[in-house]
Amino acid sequence: MITLYGIKACDTMKKARTWLDEHGIEYHFHDYKKEGIDAERLHAWCEEHGWEKILNRQGTTFRRLDDADKQDLDQHKAVALMQANPSMIKRPVLDIGPRRLVGFKPDLYATAF
Repeated sequence: MITLYGIKACDTMKKARTWLDEHGIEYHFHDYKKEGIDAERLHAWCEEHGWEKILNRQGTTFRRLDDADKQDLDQHKAVALMQANPSMIKRPVLDIGPRRLVGFKPDLYATAF
């Protein structure tokens, strides 16, 4: 089963859901703001793509952090931050089984399907 991870109200998420719907691709939507996300899954995504790609440092949630929380980042600290603040997880993450796609780009989705 394909799973789309993200936050319901996010504009990029809406684009990804629309693309999947228009292409007739069935998926389960996991809202990690409501349902949470386990550290094991975040670590796996970080191993696959690098924590720097999974952690969204462009968003307001990250920018509002204390400077101490932003310093000396590594994968373990990034995962703890993302678990505490799911808005800091790059979105969407589309789990298609053998791999995950991070972010939404129509051509990337088209290639995957």
